[in-house]
Amino acid sequence: MMMANTKEKIIIYKELLFQMVLIFIVFLFYSFDKNNPLIEFHEIVFFLNYLVASLIISYILLPQFIYKKKYGAFFVYFCLLIGMVIIIEEGILERIFFPDTKGKHFSKLIYNLLDVLPPIAILSGFKLAWDATMKQKQLDELKIIVTKSELQYLKSQINPHFLFNNMNNLYAHAIENSPKTPEIILALSSILRYMLYECKAKFVPLSKELEHLKNFTGLYKLQIEGRGNVNFSADNLSSGYQIAPLILPVFIENAFKHSSSSQTENINIDIDLHVKDTGKLTLICKNTFQTQSNLKSLSNGIGLKNVKKRLELIYPNLHELKITQSDNLYEVLLTIDLNKKELQG
Repeated sequence: MMMANTKEKIIIYKELLFQMVLIFIVFLFYSFDKNNPLIEFHEIVFFLNYLVASLIISYILLPQFIYKKKYGAFFVYFCLLIGMVIIIEEGILERIFFPDTKGKHFSKLIYNLLDVLPPIAILSGFKLAWDATMKQKQLDELKIIVTKSELQYLKSQINPHFLFNNMNNLYAHAIENSPKTPEIILALSSILRYMLYECKAKFVPLSKELEHLKNFTGLYKLQIEGRGNVNFSADNLSSGYQIAPLILPVFIENAFKHSSSSQTENINIDIDLHVKDTGKLTLICKNTFQTQSNLKSLSNGIGLKNVKKRLELIYPNLHELKITQSDNLYEVLLTIDLNKKELQG
């Protein structure tokens, strides 16, 4: 609460300073006369008439009517206010300061408006712009908060999703007293350690993510041993680039699920991961499959929907994802520009 109050006070002080500087600048332009560079008292008085009107517009009419979308009421009160300004100027101030010239008669309405409206419009217009800027800033901050919350939610879905799939695999090997059970437990432990402790940051070193991918692929490779081939290649990943964690594994997991659930043999999975010198990462993941009724559910499961959403949030306009299938081949082509990160902190 105290921090919020301090922040509000800072905003108020900034606005006050902004208004004072603006008023000073507008007054200089209003009173400037190359033939008489000195500021005379009547210029201050006339300008104060405009200033009071602009403050009424800025701090009463705008909040009460414009921001509440009561445009008709605003127009009525605005016209009345401008009329009062003209009456004060023509009926009082000019008769006091210029009794023998301007004070003898009322000028035409059009001349009065051309005299009164510009300084009032500038002063109140900048207040409107200030409020719009503050409102946009609040919306941007709210958008970041909502986006971060959504990312946390999406990321939290990955761990249970992954654990559920692999615990089933571990259970099946344990029932069969498979000698690979300890190897699976060790690999699963290493992966979970990374997911729970090492990838809490928004971005992790690419080399760390590669190490995780190798363990991840090795764990899934055990599931199809003897039923096919898995090729994993990676190059130029020891650079200093960073990447949002737990995005790439989803596509690899999907490839294994896609192949192993539709084929009992002749499974082929090719995974190629590389980074160009320009900082563009490319993942090509291909897997064979047999057409079956649950193909659609496999290619549009929670993991794939999750990662598409995360890519949109973290790398908007910085990634390209193409998923194609032809005959019995399913292919994922993902490129990410690692030079930029849209969502910081």
